[in-house]
Amino acid sequence: MTAVDPQRALGAILGSAVGDALGAPFEFGPEGAFSARFPGTGHGGEMCGGGGWDPGEATDDTQMAVLVGESLVEHERLQLPDVFARFQRWAAAGPKDIGIQTEDVLTSGDDWDLAAAIHFQVNLRAAGNGALMRAATSAVYFAKDGRARSMDAARHLSALTHGDPAAWEGTAVFHELVRVALTGGDPLTALPETLAALHPDHRPRYDTVLAPDWHPDDATEFNGAVWPCLGSAVWAVRTTDDYEGAVRAAVDLGGDTDTVAAVTGGLAGAVYGAAAIPERWLEPLHVPLPGFGDRVLRAPELTDLARRLAD
Repeated sequence: MTAVDPQRALGAILGSAVGDALGAPFEFGPEGAFSARFPGTGHGGEMCGGGGWDPGEATDDTQMAVLVGESLVEHERLQLPDVFARFQRWAAAGPKDIGIQTEDVLTSGDDWDLAAAIHFQVNLRAAGNGALMRAATSAVYFAKDGRARSMDAARHLSALTHGDPAAWEGTAVFHELVRVALTGGDPLTALPETLAALHPDHRPRYDTVLAPDWHPDDATEFNGAVWPCLGSAVWAVRTTDDYEGAVRAAVDLGGDTDTVAAVTGGLAGAVYGAAAIPERWLEPLHVPLPGFGDRVLRAPELTDLARRLAD
């Protein structure tokens, strides 16, 4: 097993949740809307709420990540039927937001190991970012186990709701980049080895969006798809020099802002550590869990979850 930096692990989980909550009010808005409203850095008020979200409220991205994380720490291993059951319980409770594909899979009535595959066979489209968005907690948990096991766990978790292997591979890349950061490496310089570990059928598309000269404006698909979402997150980290800058850049891309910022925040938090996340963004952060009583997780509860996952 490889040692994991606990502050970077905490940064990954808090960073993803903060990015999610920060981006939620700007979802499907135009490019540059965040900076137009909040020019410069360090001025406060950015956790503004809107679009049905309270200030600091995390979306389905973080809610599902918490469900994965709590299953992992309670069972002390990957228990896929339990994760799927938690997802179903959450979906049945009517969360404010849930992806169309994810909802279809979780409410289909099919078994946990068949539901996503059947959905893909019927619809032939399942490469959204809905598995990537929830991967921060599992990336932290499996980081200690090395590249192969971490990437394999990412694929299995993705396959619970996404039948397209392209979505599995994108989540596997995120797992590996976070693992490299948590164990003291540079995820950007690790990209060639990470890409080499992907299934050959999906490597070319990820080679394109993770190339140093790729820009989100080059995307041929909406950033709700897994490839441009991951590519945009890596671009945001590559072209900035701190957590705040990376997440701001992600939200400013427009489109699926909560998820792009959640993925960016998870990676940037792993790179820079929890201390790099502005306190003014952590203070209002909260994660309701529909279907699980009146539970609402805030930064202290997320910190405890991160500690247990890293341990």
